[in-house]
Amino acid sequence: MTEIPVDDVPALLLRTVPETAPFIADKYDMPAERAVLTRDAVLDLYGLLTECFMTPVLLPQLESSAPDRQLLTHCWDFVEKVVDHSSEHVRGAVYFEVLEQLLNPGTLVEDSWPYMKERTRARTLRMLDFYGVFLPGINRR
Repeated sequence: MTEIPVDDVPALLLRTVPETAPFIADKYDMPAERAVLTRDAVLDLYGLLTECFMTPVLLPQLESSAPDRQLLTHCWDFVEKVVDHSSEHVRGAVYFEVLEQLLNPGTLVEDSWPYMKERTRARTLRMLDFYGVFLPGINRR
C-alpha cells in the first residue's frame, strides 16, 4: 500500500469519513473541503482527530445501542490507512487521539474490534499489552 503524504491526511479523513465535514468547517471557520487543505489542519492533526473525528463521530457510534455499521467501517478504514504512518506526527496523533481513547471506561475496544483491520488490530494489541489491559476474546489467552 502506498503511504499517503502527511499533508494529505486531513483530506483523507474528510474523504473517508464525510460525516466529519461540519466539525471540520466549524473548527476552522471555513468550508471543510478548503480547511483540510490548509497547513493548520496538518499542524493541528491531534486536535483535528479529537475535535472532528473521535469526539463527535467515532465515540458516539461506539457508545450507541444502534451504531451505524457503515460509518464505523469508514472510520476504521481511515485509521487503518494512517496507523503505521512513517511520520511520528501522524502515528502519534492516531495513537494518542484515537487508540488510547479506547481505553476509557466501557467496552470501546471490544466494540471497535470487529471493524478494525490488520495493522490497527496489531497496534491496539501492542497498546493493550503496554498498559497491561487484558480483554477476553481480544488479548486474553
